[in-house]
Amino acid sequence: MTGLKLFVFTLLWMLSCHNRPAAPAPVQAQTPALQCGAERTELYFPLLKAKRIGIIANQSSRLGSKHLLDTLLAAGMDVRRIFSPEHGFRGTADAGAKIEDGRDPRTGLPVISLYGKNRKPTPDQLHDLDVMIFDIQDVGARFYTYISTLHYVMEACAEQHIPLIILDRPNPNGHYVDGPVLDTAFRSFVGMHPVPIVHGMTIGEYGRMINGEGWLKNGIRADLTVIPCAGYNHQTRYVLPIKPSPNLPNERSILLYPSLCLFEGTCISVGRGTNSQFQVIGHPDWPQGDTVFTPVPNPGARHPKLEGQTCRGISFRRLTPDSLRSRPGLHIEWLVRAYRQFPDKAHFFLKTNHFDRLAGTDQLRKQIIEGKSAQEIKDSWQPALQRFRATRQQYLLYHP
Repeated sequence: MTGLKLFVFTLLWMLSCHNRPAAPAPVQAQTPALQCGAERTELYFPLLKAKRIGIIANQSSRLGSKHLLDTLLAAGMDVRRIFSPEHGFRGTADAGAKIEDGRDPRTGLPVISLYGKNRKPTPDQLHDLDVMIFDIQDVGARFYTYISTLHYVMEACAEQHIPLIILDRPNPNGHYVDGPVLDTAFRSFVGMHPVPIVHGMTIGEYGRMINGEGWLKNGIRADLTVIPCAGYNHQTRYVLPIKPSPNLPNERSILLYPSLCLFEGTCISVGRGTNSQFQVIGHPDWPQGDTVFTPVPNPGARHPKLEGQTCRGISFRRLTPDSLRSRPGLHIEWLVRAYRQFPDKAHFFLKTNHFDRLAGTDQLRKQIIEGKSAQEIKDSWQPALQRFRATRQQYLLYHP
C-alpha cells in the first residue's frame, strides 16, 4: 500500500472510530444545584470581615453575571490589590505573553502581574494584606499554568504567614486521570509537580495536594482554606460559562486540550489564529486531510504558528462533547499517527525541547520515534499512574 493510500485509510479509520456508537458513560448532567465556591458567600464572607484582602483572579472569577471583585466591593470588603495570572486580569493576552503591572480601569485598584517579571508575589506586594483569595477556573491539565501560579501564591503566603482561601470550581476534565507522570528533571512553569498530564482534581484539591506533599520550598505549608463546590462530583459535566483563556473557546476545545496541547511542542498547528483553536491540527506539508485552514493574527494569538500558511490536516469539530466524555483518556494515538505520516520526521519535534517540557519527560518523544504503538506507550504509564491515584485519593473533596 502506498504512503498516500495508507494515510487516507488511517484517516478514515480514525474518524470512523469516533463516529461509532459508544457504550454510555455515567455522565451526570449539570443541575441548578451546582454551586462554585465563589457563590457560597455565606462560607467565606465571615472570614473577610475587617480584613485587608488581596485577590488572585481573572475573567473567570465570577458569581453569576458579576465578577468576584465587584461582589466583594459591593459587600464593603477592603480589597487592596489584584494579582493576575497568564492571560491577564481580563483574560485577553496571548499564551506566554509577558504582562505588565497596571491598574484595573473599572475600580482603579492596582493589578500585579504574576506572568511578567515575577511569578511569585513579593513580600512588598503582600506586606499590608491580612488574607488572600484565589479564584481562577482551571481545566485540569498539568501544563495549564494556573496551577503553577497557585503554587507560587501558596509559597508566598506561607512565607509571609498570610492565610489563603481557594474558592473552588469544577474541573471540566475531572472525570479521568491519564498521561505520563512528570519527571522532576523536566520541571518548568508548564509542569511543576510529579503528576500526570490529566490529574483529575479541582484546583482546591490540587492546592491540598501541594500542601500535603510538601512541594512548596523547604517543605513549608500554607494556611489553606478551600471553599468547596456544592452539588458536584468528578463525574459531573460542567460547561464553563466563560472562556478560561482566549484559545479555549468552547466545551469541545476544553475536552480536547489535554490531548492536542502536546502538538504545541511539534511543528503542527493546533488552530491558534483560527476560530477552531484546539479543534483542528494541520501543517502545509501534511499529505492529505479532511480540513484546510490558514492561521492569521487574532485576539489571543497575535503571531500564531504557521501564520499565513495554508495548512491541511484533521478536524475534530465533528466530535461532540458527549462522545469525547464517553471515551475518557489522553488520545496519544493522534500524536503517534501524525508523526508516522508526517514526511519530514527530523523536524516534527521542535528543537526547543518544548515537547519534553509539556510531556514532563523525554520518554514519550523517544517512544514515538522508536515506533512504539499508542497502547504500548499508555501501558508504560500505568505503574506511576497507580501510585499517583493512591496519593490523589488523600486530597479529594468530591467523590466519585
